[in-house]
Parts: sequence; C-alpha cells; structure tokens
Amino acid sequence: MSKPAVLVTGGAGYIGSHAVLALKDAGWRVAVIDDLSNGDRSVVPEGVKFFHGSIAERVLVDSIIDDLGIGAIMHFAGSIVVPESVEKPLDYYANNTVASHALMEAAVEGGIKHILFSSTAAVYGAPEVVPVVEDAPKLPINPYGASKLMTERMLEDASAAYPFNFGALRYFNVAGADPEGRSGQKGKGSTHLIKVAVEAAVGKREHVAVYGTDYPTPDGTCIRDYIHVSDLAAAHVAALEWLIANPEQNLAMNCGYGRGLSVLEVLDAVDRANGTPVERQMEPRRAGDPPQLIAGNERLLQTLDWQPKYNDIDRIVGDALTWERKLSG
Repeated sequence: MSKPAVLVTGGAGYIGSHAVLALKDAGWRVAVIDDLSNGDRSVVPEGVKFFHGSIAERVLVDSIIDDLGIGAIMHFAGSIVVPESVEKPLDYYANNTVASHALMEAAVEGGIKHILFSSTAAVYGAPEVVPVVEDAPKLPINPYGASKLMTERMLEDASAAYPFNFGALRYFNVAGADPEGRSGQKGKGSTHLIKVAVEAAVGKREHVAVYGTDYPTPDGTCIRDYIHVSDLAAAHVAALEWLIANPEQNLAMNCGYGRGLSVLEVLDAVDRANGTPVERQMEPRRAGDPPQLIAGNERLLQTLDWQPKYNDIDRIVGDALTWERKLSG
C-alpha cells in the first residue's frame, strides 16, 4: 500500500499530537496545521512540518495541500468542551462546522482522496440502550455533539458528490498519555475526569469533584468507557489504511473498549498510582450527564487491523500521572 502524505489538523492538540506520533512511527509523511488555541507547538515532533493557522484560511490550506502533495487529511481541529458549547453555541458551530466546511472545500478542490474525521459519542446524546452501537439514533443534547454530527453529515453528502471517501471515528472517553512521554494532555481548565484527578494528585488542584452519587449504577456514580489515547491514535492509522484499501466505501465507527468504569473506580485507580488518596468532593449531578456511556465496539474490532495494547485502567491512569508529573517538573 502506498502511503500518501497526511495533513493532520489540530495536530498540536491532545489527540491529534498522538495521531501524528503514530503516523510518524509507522513511516508516513506528516504535516500539521494548528491555530494553537488549544494545542502546544512543543508536542509536534521534529521533522514534521508545522503550519500555524486556522483550517478556515483557504490560502494557507490550499498552499499546504499543493506544496506538500497531500493525499489524505486527519481532521482533529475544533472546540471540545461540552459545557462551554452550551454557553457559546455560535462559537462551536463556527469553529467545528463552518471551519470544517472550508476544509472540505479545500480538500475537494485539492484532490484529496481520504478524510478521517475526529467525531464523538456525543452525537448519540443520552442513549437509551447501552452499549451504544453505530446505528443508534443520533440525538445530540448539546451544541458540541450537534456540531460534530453536522460535520459527519457534510462528509457523507460531499463524499457522494465528489471523489473522496471518509471515516468518522466516534470517541468515548479518551485518557492517558504517550507511553514514551512524548505527548499528553496539556490544555488548561480540563473537564476530563482523569486529567482533573492527576492534576489533583500532583497538587495543581485541591480536590476532585464527583458529580452525582445517586445514579442507577452499582456505586451511584456515572459509568464511562475510557480508551487510552495511544490505542485511539493507532486506530486512526488503521482506519486510514482501510480507507485507502476501500476507496469506494466510507466508515463510521465507535472507538472504545466496550466496557465501562465508574467515577469512583477511576479515582481508586488514581489513588493506587499516586500512592496516596486524592481528595474527593461529592457534588450534585450535572445537567446532561447520562448514567452510562459504553461503546459497542464490534465494528472497530472486526473491520480494522487493530487490537488495543493499553486497555487497562491502571496503565491509562499511570501514563496520565507520569505525564502530569513531567509537566510539573
């Protein structure tokens, strides 16, 4: 299989930077575009061309595609904080949907053959059936999920009209850090449980808030499906290989391990990794948090040449804590 040059949008961000590492480790030619609103230039490895700017800047994107002979795009750029999307919906539609439209136009005019899109389990909203399978109803309950679903729909319609295929990978809860310590989660003000907990473990926060202890789950706290970011990055490389091998077909699939852990189980793992307990503060439920979100991942396992390497909560938390300690010096 010939490997086209890949443009990674948002490649200085958390998940995008791990995809860049996975591509580079596997011998692909990679370039990154990132406006650094959430990303960090330092996690882009040496030898990878970096362009500072927005995916909505057509002159810049057109020149990257032409000058580097880009044949595929991995699209991670966008805004990702659910509560913020409720407060600033127009920002999210602008940054996630409108900017993606501009990127797609550039891709079509530039002759791009494959687009892999960073989507989310938020497209399902609060599903009634768990585990969630790919053909479950798409009923997002916040502007973040809706903006991602709109982009999926644009890709579907555009791929029917123009000569490219696409994949949409719907993530559940992404956590951990590169096992070699090359990248990890850096964004300030994170709302992700494991990031918040390891920040508390190294003294950056006084406690971890547990939102809701009265859910219909075994210990009363929400259950989520956590996937190690490096396993997720490997799934992106496998999905791109699949798109190249199946140019007439598109791909939409969940990315998770197919099993859930409660908030308290995750915090127990953080305590084990840290050696001392992290302070927990019980809070009321947050609006819009479904009791359980677990990926039906049969399609992922059956379609792609992919098997998880790090599907253990102690490994996920351990890598996240190692990275957080590195950031703390």
